[in-house]
Amino acid sequence: MNPFAAIFDMDGVICHTNPYHAKAFEHFFDKYKIPYTEKEFEEHMYGKHNSYIMTHFFKREIIGEELKQLEDEKESLFREIYQQEIDPLPHYLPFLDDLKSAGFKTAVATSAPLANLKLIVDSLQIDTKMDSLMASEDVSQHKPHPEVYLKSAEKLGIPPNACVVFEDSFSGVTAAINAGMNVVGVLSSHSQEELPPCSLYINDYREINAACLMSLLQS
Repeated sequence: MNPFAAIFDMDGVICHTNPYHAKAFEHFFDKYKIPYTEKEFEEHMYGKHNSYIMTHFFKREIIGEELKQLEDEKESLFREIYQQEIDPLPHYLPFLDDLKSAGFKTAVATSAPLANLKLIVDSLQIDTKMDSLMASEDVSQHKPHPEVYLKSAEKLGIPPNACVVFEDSFSGVTAAINAGMNVVGVLSSHSQEELPPCSLYINDYREINAACLMSLLQS
């Protein structure tokens, strides 16, 4: 076992789910007669927690029981749309195997609900390859707050500066930086210019391996 950890966000990092979240939100907002644009989705939906998204699009604060009910409705719609489409980013599964062979601790830390996390982790059969799984329900403060990454590091028993986070969104990269971690920007949803500065950038996992990550963490 080496003294390092790789922590993955889920949406846009393990699977390219954003187009399916957009589809679910389109159906959802149409039902409630809420206007939206693709540009708004890019700025106010991708990588954001549902409490922020609902409040932004409904133009009023959505909290408590109302948030839970609306979130459950939308995420249920997402799972219904996505369950037949689950597919990891290119070379993600071989890369994960490479990390495990090299002795890395591995984790998923997502702003998505536990039901979404379970759907993807179970479908890809990576549950046993992860040393920690954290979803929206496991934290009280959401990205860009670093709580989910700091809690993951604590659970893994690895100091934050020995962790590298894979993220695709502005708020996610910011959360990882706020946690004092190295970040690999996954350019599935945003360009390099749209993200805060990362240690490395990849389009998918064909461009990286465990040796490259080890070298980054040792530098």
